[in-house]
Amino acid sequence: MKIFRQNNFAKRGERSLPTAVSTKAGNLFLLSSVLRLLSSVFLICSCFSFVGVSSAADINTPAGMTAYLKRQKLPALKAIDLWENRFGTGLKLTTAHYEIYTTFLEPLMLSEVPGFVESAYRGYQNQLPNPIETSTPFTVYLFANRQQWEAFTIGFTGPQAPMYLKIRTGAYYLNGACVTYNIGLERTFSSLGHEGWHQFNSRLFKYRLPSWLDEGIAMQFEVAEYNGGFFTFTPDRNIYRLGPLKKTLLKNNVIPLKALITLNPGEVVTEGDDAVGAFYSQAYALVRFLREDDYGKHFPEYQKLLFDGLNGQWPLAGQDIRIAADRNIPITVGWNSAVGKMLFEHYIIGPESTVKKKESDPEGTSFDKIEKKYLAFCRKITYYVQFR
Repeated sequence: MKIFRQNNFAKRGERSLPTAVSTKAGNLFLLSSVLRLLSSVFLICSCFSFVGVSSAADINTPAGMTAYLKRQKLPALKAIDLWENRFGTGLKLTTAHYEIYTTFLEPLMLSEVPGFVESAYRGYQNQLPNPIETSTPFTVYLFANRQQWEAFTIGFTGPQAPMYLKIRTGAYYLNGACVTYNIGLERTFSSLGHEGWHQFNSRLFKYRLPSWLDEGIAMQFEVAEYNGGFFTFTPDRNIYRLGPLKKTLLKNNVIPLKALITLNPGEVVTEGDDAVGAFYSQAYALVRFLREDDYGKHFPEYQKLLFDGLNGQWPLAGQDIRIAADRNIPITVGWNSAVGKMLFEHYIIGPESTVKKKESDPEGTSFDKIEKKYLAFCRKITYYVQFR
């Protein structure tokens, strides 16, 4: 069993969808990707005709990219500066809430990054009943390739570097920063959306979140649609999670709800890809269930749970409070298990979660009833997923 880590990162390579999975939503996702690729070709070709950009080499230089981005008049981009780093000269892109340091100079993706992070910020805020303000910008590093990412990671993570270098493809959050590299437009943005949630709540919430909630929310920001300089997140089209969820249901490998809300990624990673896929996809589905099922029946309780975590008002005591509030204290498997279960029962189910209303009640406890509804929701959202 791996030790549960404080930084809340997970291996993105273990989250990828098998290539044999397809959905109606996935077809739309693919069509969107093709259209954006064609627009990228048009964009790159057309940009050469602009004054001051006469060749492909120019647009891929900091000066050429700066000129290009300024011409785009991107609504989310506030400033562009040069960023001198050991890999050469890159760019620093500033938005209302982010500072993005990048060596990746590709016009399509870079022109969309400012709008993406600001859209994600709005989405994170929408998890709460009332928005909160932050005056200090969030930090993002976007590198051109894995070699740069690994070199930066070795210096940035110190003794923890061997653990982070095991990440196959994707990003991580640590020490206040999201660190990623180019793995293609869709997956790079998926990484930024996911790790950005960990960054957001780690800075602004007084209490850290248990794994089922933290990872479950992060996965709501892995798929999005571009719209006029910004993005709309579409968790219902997240084929990276719907595929493994359907597979879990078909193989009857569903993690019982009582176990799901006590687990962390480190406890399942040694059990193989199917177990990892089950944990992440079920946590993704559980958050969607709380937000969407029965016309949002549980949504007020879901927001109350988050709002109290934001303000440090969960009904915790003793060491549980200290671990929740002080992120310098290593999180433990025991804390994650106990607090994850307690919060779900307290906020979502209520004080009678383990008690039958009547001994003859055939549906069992309140917990049993909500688990049945949750599994029905899982089957509903994966109905159109097919394996070829």
